[in-house]
Amino acid sequence: MLGINEIMKILPHRYPFLMVDKIVELEVGKKIVGTKNVTINEPFFQGHFPGHPVMPGVLVIEAMAQVSAILAYSSDESIRSKITYFTGIDNARFRKPVLPGDQLRFEVNVTGCKRGIWFFTAKAFVAGLLVTEAELKATFADKNS
Repeated sequence: MLGINEIMKILPHRYPFLMVDKIVELEVGKKIVGTKNVTINEPFFQGHFPGHPVMPGVLVIEAMAQVSAILAYSSDESIRSKITYFTGIDNARFRKPVLPGDQLRFEVNVTGCKRGIWFFTAKAFVAGLLVTEAELKATFADKNS
C-alpha cells in the first residue's frame, strides 16, 4: 500500500533510523500493518552482539512507534505538519529475539485519542510468532516547539 518513498514523505526519519520498509494495510483511524526486513547490514548488529547478532528490543519498539505515527498522520490531517513525541510505552514484552534475515510484521491499532494524546496497541511478529508487544502513547507538536 505504501512503499519506502511514500513512507519517507510521511516520517522525518532517515537511514539508519528509518525502521519501516512498507505499509501493507491501512484502515484510517483504526489500524495499520507494516513490515521491516532485518538484514545483517543494520549498523546496530556490529555491537549487539558480536558473534550473536540480535536486534535491540528498543529498536523493535521504535519501529512500532514509527508505524503508529504513520497511522496517526494518515488519520488526522491537522497533525501532518507536526512532529511525533512518544509520551509513554507501557506493558512492553519481548518474547523472542529478532535476528538478521527476519521480516518483522507490525500490527498497530488505535485504542483512543484524548486531549491530543493518541493511544495504540502494537505487536511485532516474525513468521507469525509474536516477538514484541507494547501499549504506546504519543502526542504531536509543532516542529519549532
